[in-house]
Amino acid sequence: MTVTTKERLVRAAAELLLDGGREALSTRAVSAAAGVQAPTLYRTFGDKEGLLDAVASYGFKSYLSGKRALGETDDPVRDLRHGWNLHVEFGLSQPAFYMLMYGEPRVREARQEADAMLRRIIERIAEAGRLRVPVELAAQLVHATGMGVILSLIASPPGLPNPDLIIAAREHVIAAVTTDTAESASDIPSRAIALKAALEKEPGDALTPAEHAMLAEWLDRIAR
Repeated sequence: MTVTTKERLVRAAAELLLDGGREALSTRAVSAAAGVQAPTLYRTFGDKEGLLDAVASYGFKSYLSGKRALGETDDPVRDLRHGWNLHVEFGLSQPAFYMLMYGEPRVREARQEADAMLRRIIERIAEAGRLRVPVELAAQLVHATGMGVILSLIASPPGLPNPDLIIAAREHVIAAVTTDTAESASDIPSRAIALKAALEKEPGDALTPAEHAMLAEWLDRIAR
């Protein structure tokens, strides 16, 4: 299969990123590693940010492939644990890629699918009646905790990551946003969260868009 100039540039940039971190990704170094002139890089990506977006997408391709391979089971909380483990493993094994993908204020387009996957797991927990807090808040808490653990360990002195910290953080955030069983989620806020998740999945035509929005707002208030 013929490798395009764009693919050569992205692969060259990815190798430089792995070997030398973000600082190694100068346009001159990437062009030289790919065997092209610098103007070719700019014609292909527009500017350095365009190149970084392409490299981040390259990293997300591997990460998302692993996420999809996990699939879904009949226990969404267990799926959340598996997703957490994969996320942390990727971040610690590919720190340079992770910093490019998640460690910057700019949210790259390739990240949106990963965020949607996490939200889908949280929505399934809500649908099962096992979510303590609104879906959006739960997704933010899980993501922020996982990212915080990874960035903390990346910044720590060289050595093996502390598995106790990884597991403790995972179980702490899961306990904060979920219940043990659907039966224990019989309180009104959990019911409101489950009802909103069900309505978002199958809105039906019994309510007008305005009524649906109003009901969603009321359910959010009850959930809080």
